[in-house]
Order: sequence, then C-alpha cells, then structure tokens
Amino acid sequence: MPYRAPVSEFRFLFDHVVGMDRVAATDRFADAEAQVVEAILTEAGRMCEEVLAPLQRGGDLHPARLENGVVRTSPGFDAGYRAIAEGGWVSTAADPAFGGMGLPMTVTTAVNEMMSGACLSLQLNPLMTQGQIEALEHHASDEIKAVYLPKLIAGAWSGTMNLTEPQAGSDVGALRSKAEPNGDGTYAVTGQKIYISWGDNDFTENVCHLVLARLPDGGSGTKGISLFLVPKKIPDAAGNPGVANTLKVVSLEHKVGLHGSPTAVMQYDGATGWLIGREHGGMAAMFTMMNNARLGVGVQGIGSAEAAYQHALAYARDRKQGRSLVAGGTGTILDHADVRRMLTTMKAETQAARAIALANAVAIDMGTATGDADWRARAAFLTPITKAFGTETGIAVAELGVQVHGGMGYIEETGAAQYFRDARVTAIYEGTNGIQAMDLVGRKMMDGGEAAYRLLDEVEAGAEAARGALPELAQEVWNAAETLRETTEWLVGQELNDRFAGAVPYLKAFARVLGGHFHLKAALAGGAGNRRALAAFYIRRLLPEHVSLCAHARAGADGLYTLSPEDLAA
Repeated sequence: MPYRAPVSEFRFLFDHVVGMDRVAATDRFADAEAQVVEAILTEAGRMCEEVLAPLQRGGDLHPARLENGVVRTSPGFDAGYRAIAEGGWVSTAADPAFGGMGLPMTVTTAVNEMMSGACLSLQLNPLMTQGQIEALEHHASDEIKAVYLPKLIAGAWSGTMNLTEPQAGSDVGALRSKAEPNGDGTYAVTGQKIYISWGDNDFTENVCHLVLARLPDGGSGTKGISLFLVPKKIPDAAGNPGVANTLKVVSLEHKVGLHGSPTAVMQYDGATGWLIGREHGGMAAMFTMMNNARLGVGVQGIGSAEAAYQHALAYARDRKQGRSLVAGGTGTILDHADVRRMLTTMKAETQAARAIALANAVAIDMGTATGDADWRARAAFLTPITKAFGTETGIAVAELGVQVHGGMGYIEETGAAQYFRDARVTAIYEGTNGIQAMDLVGRKMMDGGEAAYRLLDEVEAGAEAARGALPELAQEVWNAAETLRETTEWLVGQELNDRFAGAVPYLKAFARVLGGHFHLKAALAGGAGNRRALAAFYIRRLLPEHVSLCAHARAGADGLYTLSPEDLAA
C-alpha cells in the first residue's frame, strides 16, 4: 500500500488537542497561522508520498556500501535528498537569518514524522543535520555560524554527531579521543568513533562532524570533554569545500535494519577542527543536539508506527481467511475479533504517542517564545517520555503489523518486517530507553516532582471538564492520574537506585496516563473517524496497564539483587 501522509490528523491535533493556537499567538511564531501551517504540511506530505515513500523498499534491498573509501548510497536516495533540501524540509525550524524558515518545532515535528513514515533510512540524514544546526545556533562563534549554517540549512552540507567509542558507549566520559591546539585557533582531533549515522554520503558537498574529544588539560569524566566541528572538507576562504581533512570512514556496520542509512566507524587522524562552545563544556553543547534528536527519534518511532499500521490495514482489508462471525461483515480478516483488536491497538497507540510528541514540541515552542521556566521544565520532562514511548510504540506497532499479516508477515517480500527491523534501533540510539527513564526519575525530578505534578493537574482538570459528556471515561482518566500522582510522590522520596529500578515502568505509566488524557480531549472534540470509540478502546483496554506499571515502579531495587550473578547463570 502506498504511504499516505496523515496531514488531516496533524491539523486536528493542532487545533483541538495540543494547543498549537497558543504557539501561533506568540510574537515569535506569529507567522505560523493556520493557513500557512496547512499549506506547509500539505506540501511536505505530498513530497513524502510521491518522492520519499517509493524509496523505502529499495533502501532495504540495496543498502549503502563502502567502495574504495567512498560511501555509495541506495539508488534514488540522492534525488530524494534533493527533494528534502530544495523543499526546505531540513531547516523548517532554523534561524531565518541564515536561510531557515523559523517555524515552530511543532511544525518540524509533524514534517519529521511524515518523512520517517515514508522512508526512515533517508529521514535520519536531515534529522542529524537539524540537531547540528541547533547546536551551532546556540554554541558556535559568529564566524563558524556564518560559514556553516547557511550550507547546513540549505542542505548543501549535512551534519553528524560523534559521541560513542568502542570502549565508551553510554558512558561517554570514558572516551579517549583527544584534541591538541594547533596554535592558530584550530585543533588536531584524533580518535575513533563508532555508530555514526550518515557518517558520509555521495550527495552532499560536505559532511560536518560534531566530535567529542578531550583537550590536554581536560579532566577525567564528562566534565573534561570538549566539542569540535570537524568537516570532511576544510572550507576555503570563500566558505566552499576545500582540501580533504584527515578523517575517513573505516567501515560500515551490517545492521538488522535501516540498511539505507550508512552507519560508519569514523577515524580521525589529527583532523582539523574548531571548538564549539567553551573548553571542557562539550557535553552541554552536545546535549543541545541530543535533546533535539531525542524528540526527533521519538517521532521516528511514531512515523514507523503510522506506516506499519497503514500497511497492515491494507492487507487486512484485502485478505480473506476463515468464516466471518460478524453479520454484514467485510468478508476479510477484518471481521475477526483478534485482528480488529490488533489494528485498533495499533491506531490507538500511534495516536497517543503522536499527541505526546506534539505536546512536547508545543512546550518547546512556548518556552522559546516566552522564556517561561514552567514551559521549559515541561518540555524537558516530556522529552524522555516522547523518545522512549514514541520508539516503543513504533516497535510494538510494527511487530503487531507483522502479526496481522500472519505467515506472510514473516516473508520479506510483503515489506511488513522491514518496519519492525528499521524501528528496533530507535529504542537504542540517542540514549537507550532505559537511560531516558533514568533521566526522567533522576535529573527531571530534581525539582521535587513539580513538573510532573503540573502535568497531572492538567490531566485531572481535563477529566473534570469531560465529566458531563463522557463521565465514565473521564473518571477512568482521573483515577489513573491520581494513582500516578501517588507513585510520583513515592518516587521523589526514594534513593536514586530505587528510583532507577522502577524507572522504565514509571515512564510508561506516565505515557499511558498522558495517552488517556489526549484521547479524552480528542473524543470531546469529535470530528471524523469516531474518536469517541477510539478513546474508549484506549481508556478501557490500554490505560488500565498503568496500575501494574505503577506497582512495578514502587517495588524498589532490593528485589532486583536477590538473585546473585551465580543464580542468574544457574
């Protein structure tokens, strides 16, 4: 089935669920009025359907490859990337002073989801560049901005992020890459980095690497790390790609999925780089890019879920198997209760995750436009939830998509398995989902849980507002919010390892409650698609999971260590 961009769904959520009108009402984003946003989403959706989606399967069957030190990308990816760049879809949120559109992150989030659903392997390229653009906007010198931002924003150059090393995965502070001052304002960067998404390509003029490395006087751990911009080709006096830098792609990884996206092992041998941000402040600068990417990766999961759902629904509407127990049914497997359960779960989960991501983006935009600390705290709190729940939703929905296909789902020719294989890594890169959950119950609760409580206040207020029209559903959402509030109060009072022990179930419980809240708001607004029935399905069948998740979150760490390493091996 051809991919169909869910433009109307974004418009509905903008207008009735996540409060996009508040963003457009600010001076910063006054140009993002409804008609403008509608036109942008429509055009982006058309590009995704007509240009990117036809590349999805080919990227899987004809992976990127390394030939004599040159990365050759999948057939058609060059034309697909040109469509992205020429349409301005790399830079929807970038600073207009350097050629960007200056649109809200909420709009960028919608566009990124559509690109992810159409062709996830290719979308990962502009996503990395978007994060680099934001990092440079916040931390680079004016000279660096003047040279690099116009090229990155135009899509002529692309960007990467280089954190991980063979001996330093999530423990970034264990890195060994070093940077020596050259005496002319540049640095010689030496080291090896792994898992570098789109470490090179054959369709942009230059590839710009943000590399974490340690200066000679950098202390141990993350506090001694600095950030450097290391281009594949060193810009000449006119700002155009000049001589080749002393870096190279050593190899490309052979992966479960995302075959069209080259994941490189990068080697830097005294490569020329420029310091970004202050000395020994590399993690703070890199986190700007990482937080941007964490929202984007969560949205990659949601895009994968949407595409997998569309693929499975098309198959179910055509496949005839077994006797229908439904009077006046379709005569296809859609009549079977379990198939209907799976498809409705896929749709309900995708809608919940999408609303959470867009609410996160709205909070980012409101924080940017107003400088309000509460909005910024909300954005920070929602980011790990968006990343973890969005990617888990992508994986779970894609897995259900395989199951809907039955035996044919296990046959590669149907394309159903590709969504699952491609989505699986999203729960791992840009900080594993376990790390996201630890961040949520650790750093994000250093305020004593205030950001969490403000969200729960809003959920309960929404339930109160729905009591007249949807009393039973409203009560279920209100009860769930109270249970989550009690769990939050318990977590705030615990030692860190007890919080970490229940971090993953707590994050999912929070996502479950937020999903119920947004489904309830959608049901109240009505519109096409029988949103009340979808909300009832989610609230009655999926939301109750919050009870067991909260119980798990409050179990503490002791039980995890009852089994010794020897017991685990027995």
